[in-house]
Amino acid sequence: MKRYLVLPLAICAISAQANVRNYSAPLDDSTWVMSSQTPIECRMDHIIPSFGVASFVSRASKQVNLDFYLDMYRISAETHQVSLRSVPPRWKPGASVKKISELSFYQQFDGYVNEQPAWQMLSELEDGNVPTFYFNDWYANSTTTAVGISSINFKQQYNEFLKCVGRLLPYSFEDIAFTVLSYQSNSDELTARSKQRLQLIGDYVKHDPNIDVVLVDAYTDSYGGKWINQELSEKRANMVKDYFKSNGLDENAIDVSGHGERRHVATNATPLGRERNRRVVISLGKDLL
Repeated sequence: MKRYLVLPLAICAISAQANVRNYSAPLDDSTWVMSSQTPIECRMDHIIPSFGVASFVSRASKQVNLDFYLDMYRISAETHQVSLRSVPPRWKPGASVKKISELSFYQQFDGYVNEQPAWQMLSELEDGNVPTFYFNDWYANSTTTAVGISSINFKQQYNEFLKCVGRLLPYSFEDIAFTVLSYQSNSDELTARSKQRLQLIGDYVKHDPNIDVVLVDAYTDSYGGKWINQELSEKRANMVKDYFKSNGLDENAIDVSGHGERRHVATNATPLGRERNRRVVISLGKDLL
């Protein structure tokens, strides 16, 4: 069962209490930067002096997505129960503090917020408010600590962030990591649908520098001579390799194999079965470290 940090009723005054440690970028040192703008990732960073880096990240996917990371200079020494609030700035007298979420910052992990609460943080920043995390800091003998995300100089980079999100590919790495392509009979030409699929993979691969291995395995049906089929499978595999090279992938990361008539996945007695056997299997791997 989750346990939440219970804040004082006078939360709107918490940042003014003498025993609260405050971390937030000052007016003359509040910066936001777009550190990544590609069709597979949009990242917007904000430095919090003496504390860490706050980042909003959206990635290529079929689903609407947003992650917020609070990369702390000092790793989290224990799991914190955290209250996330939107605090109005001083130039909004009379405005009230709003609850965004209750969450945990886990030991030895960055602070993390995702989905709707992360989008709400962006909306509050757009309105000039300050999303603020409250927790008891192990490094300061459990003193209440407030970490604010400044809205100063936010809007210009936020507009760039939204433009980037609108250009993200509508599929993720997981959607293309394993793909089976089909060929025309007695040909090294892909079917129309497989050509489209290969283009999707190519569009992703050329923007992801972490992809460090591509396995290409080509097969044929059993019609025709054994050696002819072996050569045909190798030709099919190498054509896929050439396609990936043209999209900027390192040749050394691509491993191709032609298997000819071996390893059928369906009967060769029917046209549909032979179509399934005429295939190239593409498997992608990436360095996540």
